[in-house]
Amino acid sequence: MMHRTLLIGLDGMCFTILNPLIEEGVMPFLGQCMKTGIHGELISTPCPVTPPAWTTIMTGRNPGNHGIFDFITVDPRYTDKIVFRLTNARDILCETIWSIAGRQGRVAGSLNFPQMFLSTPFNGYMIPGFVTSRHLKTSTQPREFWERIKNLPDVNIKDISWDLNEGRKAIGGGLQEEDYKEWIDYLIRKEKGWYAIAIELIEKTPCDLVAVVFEGTDRLLHQVWRLLDPAFMPKNLTSWEKDTREHCLDYFRQLDSMVCELVESAGEDTRIFMVSDHGLGPTTEIFYSNMWLEKHGYLYWKDGVQSDKKGLLSAHNMREHFDSIDWNRTVAYTRTTSANGIYIRVAKEPGQPGIPPEKYASLRSELIESLLSYKDPRTNTPVVTKIMTREEAFPGIAMEEAPDLTLTLRDNGFVSILKADDLVKPRPKVGGTHSPIGIFIAGGKNIRKASALPPQTISDVAPTLLYSMGLPVPEDFEGKVITESFDPGFLKDNPVRIGDATIPPADVFRKDTSDTLKDSDEKQILQRLKDLGYFG
Repeated sequence: MMHRTLLIGLDGMCFTILNPLIEEGVMPFLGQCMKTGIHGELISTPCPVTPPAWTTIMTGRNPGNHGIFDFITVDPRYTDKIVFRLTNARDILCETIWSIAGRQGRVAGSLNFPQMFLSTPFNGYMIPGFVTSRHLKTSTQPREFWERIKNLPDVNIKDISWDLNEGRKAIGGGLQEEDYKEWIDYLIRKEKGWYAIAIELIEKTPCDLVAVVFEGTDRLLHQVWRLLDPAFMPKNLTSWEKDTREHCLDYFRQLDSMVCELVESAGEDTRIFMVSDHGLGPTTEIFYSNMWLEKHGYLYWKDGVQSDKKGLLSAHNMREHFDSIDWNRTVAYTRTTSANGIYIRVAKEPGQPGIPPEKYASLRSELIESLLSYKDPRTNTPVVTKIMTREEAFPGIAMEEAPDLTLTLRDNGFVSILKADDLVKPRPKVGGTHSPIGIFIAGGKNIRKASALPPQTISDVAPTLLYSMGLPVPEDFEGKVITESFDPGFLKDNPVRIGDATIPPADVFRKDTSDTLKDSDEKQILQRLKDLGYFG
């Protein structure tokens, strides 16, 4: 017998923060879920960042096969400069679980998942995340669902869409102390909006799978890590720190209540899964990777480019930043902060900028050796602790679109792509940065009770959801069903079935992007991503 499945995404949530919140009584429902159900660590994609990680959750495939590596992608038609655009659903090379379920008679509801803008229609309901209010209506599936949700009491379209004003009040935008309460209240309103839409799906539609992402967890942890992690919390909080911490706790209390009500509304026959796309951890410094490349003769700036003074890109347009690089002489560069990746420019034809193809392997080895050997002159310790080649990190049909090298820094932080006076600088305050270790929590019908799981991989989420819906797991999935989540008796009566391979989207690779965001909307989203610290 099939039962409804509920997937709750908590962007960036980690046990480092969740466990203390539970111990303080701030999130009692999640604490109860961990006690009565099962839980464990969920290991993210090689570069633990939002677009590739959530896409892996939706496809059961690693970024080397689904093709999403970052928030942006580069137009390959240009050799003399870098021309980029935001990634969207048309860049996903693999079938999503929404499509897989839909063509087998199941109805799925997908709410606030990134990379879903311009998604092909499927048998279900969808409102994508990371979309401006102008495009939210036209990207809602089916169109009549928009009429149902736009007037719901707790749904403010401006709040649930990507808003430039909110972006200014995030990590990179210089949030002022007096703005924190208003900003946290905004995050609460945003979560309430998505919660209301999820309740609408649960109570009034025949959805076999309802999936919703709450993104404020990531936003808060980036901004106020030092007020939530006991290891970094000041011993003597100022009045402002006490008030701000209490506002943060109020956000988590209300989120816990929303999750509780979603689960209760779904009913006792529902299976519940809570996951994060990645975790977070502390970051204390900034490594200017493009400056390192310049110092070693791989990258050249144009004349007149100013050095970064604040560790931010908020004063620059992203396109202006790329225009500041001399592409005729540059052979290696870091594209964005978010991917921590170095790209090597290989000339496709003689005379084009970049290195000859036959020099690729030796240059890559040279970069790896030099980066791992670089030591912070202040401490005489290595800054880059691990480097993965694209073959190691992202095997698959889209591997050549991946960064040639993916860096891990000693504090797991993001690099900066800007010009600077020094290669390594301490951050003014401890911030939150992405960590590969997220969370997995499950409970409900046929889920094992009071159990701890060994670490699972993020690609295991999609097959586990399909199994929960009574569907076979496609043979080309890289993830596996997390069988330890289910009662042994249920597994015996319902063994995992392997089914046919997925059906790739019809318009794969180098797709027409004419039906995309208007330039003004794309700039707004890029500005918000910069303000969130992804391009600084």
